[in-house]
Amino acid sequence: MVNLELYRFFHTVAKCGSLTKAAEELYISQPAVSQAIKQLESQLGGQLFNRTHKGMELSEAGGKQIFPLVEQALKLLEEAENKFTELKDTATGIVRICASDTVASHFLLPYVKEYHEKYPSVNLVLQNGTSNETIDLLKNKKGDIGFVNLPVDDSGIVLSDTVMRLHDIFVASDKFSELFGKEVPLSKLQDYPLLMLELSTATRQAIVSFAHSQGIHLHPEIELASLELMTELAKNGIGIACIPKEFVKRELEEGSLKEIKTNPVLPTRAIGLALPKGENMTFAVREFLRLISDKKGE
Repeated sequence: MVNLELYRFFHTVAKCGSLTKAAEELYISQPAVSQAIKQLESQLGGQLFNRTHKGMELSEAGGKQIFPLVEQALKLLEEAENKFTELKDTATGIVRICASDTVASHFLLPYVKEYHEKYPSVNLVLQNGTSNETIDLLKNKKGDIGFVNLPVDDSGIVLSDTVMRLHDIFVASDKFSELFGKEVPLSKLQDYPLLMLELSTATRQAIVSFAHSQGIHLHPEIELASLELMTELAKNGIGIACIPKEFVKRELEEGSLKEIKTNPVLPTRAIGLALPKGENMTFAVREFLRLISDKKGE
């Protein structure tokens, strides 16, 4: 198979009619162009040009016969390159986003809405899962962007950024009003009905680990998989919920839930943005990441 570049040299020389002009257009030396033409002629086994005092003319039996085909082939290759560039710079295809229901509802929703309005041709696929499930999806190349509870120590993914800070607090309805308006020892909550996420979640594990470091054992009366359901149970006086403050802003503002201030307070956590390792991002994925980055800077 002849090197494609030799055909490019041939095409340029044929258009310019001169080795010198072709060399100027190709930004290489004239001897290099001359050598390329000789190499192509040698490989094809025939003369492509007649060397005249006027310059380089296509030979009747060689150059003139293949020039239209070479020109057509190079044009098709140029169209292919342009198409590829267009695809790289156009948001099309699928963007698979992995996150918990809570992160999707309280963090991702405005980004998804704005992105969909800007790039309606992109199919956004939201995949629900815990942090561990999200990491597995990314590692198995089944997700493009993931949101996980930090810290995470896994060499199989790339942690890109911290996108949200979370402040876990205890909230309750007026049924537990004796705990409002004062600082309550964290250990005292052991005596109350607690609502917490399942032990398999990173959120619960972080809270349990901190409590244990203080010699406190928080045993929930009810374990749930959904923060939304936990919020509703707390509003109905079923128990005291441990939930990020950022996710119950509305309830705190309207007074259906009130914060129980504890001593010590629970440590701040964070949500991080994670990406598959070693993957070439499509333009559509890059644009979603840029949207998040731009919003953070506002």
